[in-house]
Amino acid sequence: MLENREGQRVPDVRLRARRGDDWLDLTTQELFAGKKVVVFALPGAFTPTCSSAHLPRYDELVPRFRQVGVDDVLCVSVNDGFVMEAWGREQGVHNVTLLPDGNGDFSRGMGMLVDKQDLGFGPRSWRYSMLVDDGVIQKMFIEPDQPGDPFEVSDADTMLRHIAPGSSIDDITLVTKPGCPHCARAKQALAERGMPFEELGLGRDVSPSNLRALAGSTLVPQVFINGRHVGGADELEKELASH
Repeated sequence: MLENREGQRVPDVRLRARRGDDWLDLTTQELFAGKKVVVFALPGAFTPTCSSAHLPRYDELVPRFRQVGVDDVLCVSVNDGFVMEAWGREQGVHNVTLLPDGNGDFSRGMGMLVDKQDLGFGPRSWRYSMLVDDGVIQKMFIEPDQPGDPFEVSDADTMLRHIAPGSSIDDITLVTKPGCPHCARAKQALAERGMPFEELGLGRDVSPSNLRALAGSTLVPQVFINGRHVGGADELEKELASH
């Protein structure tokens, strides 16, 4: 049975990470003391759900987490430092701190170390997320204890909604082109508000004819929020000012 440890302290362990060519010893004391931290744990680097959904969405939403008082977002996996560093490079991670729990000490201390020998993985972490304040676990979202690799409650959107119930999470897409000052203005306006967005290049990701069909124009930027066409940089600024 996977135990919910809300109200308890995180395990007191030391983790070894790689930063460039150097080893870095990290203690849970320095990672959590005096900070509000979101942690999400997953079965393994380079595995499908972890790479396609779990890690990328957290990395995308870190600016929003910081807006609501979170100091850091940590990803824990029972992999060694070399593997986690390579996975971070491959994923293009910019915001999440990757923590290699190579010996499984953190996962074991959390009661979340599970046997994946049937897959040839050995001991791995169960998938879960938690909010930790000054080393004390405030909230845990633990995936249901059932066969396979359930991914229902430990996602970034669920955690963000728990921390900030009134927070809206919009899917924002910008169509831009290099050297466009209005595109830069639109991206800056979103970045200042910690609002993640997907950027598509005109002529590279979107053809002019497709953009004309979607937006009625081939001028850039063109902004879409939750599938709704907003317009250019001026219209985006008006939209943001209205909220």
